[in-house]
Amino acid sequence: MREDQVYAELVKAALDARKTAYVPYSHFSVGAALLTGEGEICTGGNIENASYGATNCAERTAIFKAVSQGKRAFRAIAIAGGMEGLEPVEYAYPCGICRQVMQEFAGEDFRVLVVKSPSDYRVHTLEELLPYGFGGESIR
Repeated sequence: MREDQVYAELVKAALDARKTAYVPYSHFSVGAALLTGEGEICTGGNIENASYGATNCAERTAIFKAVSQGKRAFRAIAIAGGMEGLEPVEYAYPCGICRQVMQEFAGEDFRVLVVKSPSDYRVHTLEELLPYGFGGESIR
């Protein structure tokens, strides 16, 4: 499958994953779709908590789900976010904690897609979003 076809599938999955978000407080639903090294897609939505610090972002939900299923190699992640029930109007970039979690599992070829619609998304390297990232090599 061509890269643009893979990205299109990943973008659609991220937009669909927004429907799984649990956002009773902010009403800002985020969906993430993670592409594994094997070509599988793991999705997740953000999960809020009345104690805001216990909230989990969509990106980490997808990554943790994949890791808990034994996956360790990832090729890309697509992220789509916006007000619940509405189409996204801005790009939803990952927070710092999510960027750090991506750093733990991402290789040099890992791509981060931020999505507004099936035809409007941006592709970044993780290094663009997290220059001088701290990873396992930093403590070896």
